[in-house]
Amino acid sequence: MSEYSIMDYLQYSFVRYAIIVGVLIALCSSLLGVTLVLKRYSFIGDGLSHVAFGAMAVASVLKLSNLNYLTLPVTIVSAVLLLRVGQNTKIKGDAAIAMLSVASLAIGYMLMNVFSTSANVSGDVCSTLFGSTSILTLQKTDVNLCIYLSIAVIIIFVVFYNRIFAVTFDENFAKATGTPANSYNLLIAIITAVIIVLGMNLVGSLLISALIIFPALSAMRIIRNFKGVVICSVIISVICAFVGIIVSLLFSTPVGSTIVTTDMAAFLICFTIGKIAKID
Repeated sequence: MSEYSIMDYLQYSFVRYAIIVGVLIALCSSLLGVTLVLKRYSFIGDGLSHVAFGAMAVASVLKLSNLNYLTLPVTIVSAVLLLRVGQNTKIKGDAAIAMLSVASLAIGYMLMNVFSTSANVSGDVCSTLFGSTSILTLQKTDVNLCIYLSIAVIIIFVVFYNRIFAVTFDENFAKATGTPANSYNLLIAIITAVIIVLGMNLVGSLLISALIIFPALSAMRIIRNFKGVVICSVIISVICAFVGIIVSLLFSTPVGSTIVTTDMAAFLICFTIGKIAKID
């Protein structure tokens, strides 16, 4: 355990940046997590995270000043393509996600090795995949970008809450009542892409799906209405992110892995409570 207290760490700007970004990303990911789980879109987060990894590798090779300038639009375009291709009867959604994720991961790793811009390629890859150090090297511009995008995600979710709710629970009925379900599915996919790119700095591209799925599943163990699940998911996600960052600082453990482990512990606690309370 570190000899410093948490108040000592809070004196450093990079620690405050990490906590702000971590809480915002946890909040946004939990908002969409419930919808993705209920619509069985859980794996789209995994696929898009691999796409983001490939795009980030290309941005690194091109030596862009901010990797998100390329990573964000590429991931959004991929989310749109996944949604469109997933509706194709010749290529099912899960197959499209599998192809795109594996190809992106392979190409990204190859580019980072062939066009290496660092003496420690393995360390760069590990950091990108598992978010081991990137959250603690954030600049003020990264924090501002995260704040702006998080505010946009929250506003969109609140404004379109009723329509997202309708599309989540009964898409056919929503279409029958005149709701453009395909447009809202597209909106959900785009927001998911934004969250994936933001979350890569927190837990890495391989673990971001856990940040989206675990809080939602935890909330579903103890709450049975949509609004309650969303609120509970947000609370669990934010607390786990905050605790995970603090624990990683105090015990010098990888940030991303610590946050996901905290989310897993929260799920086990909620699962146990649900069983004891016999919440079916």
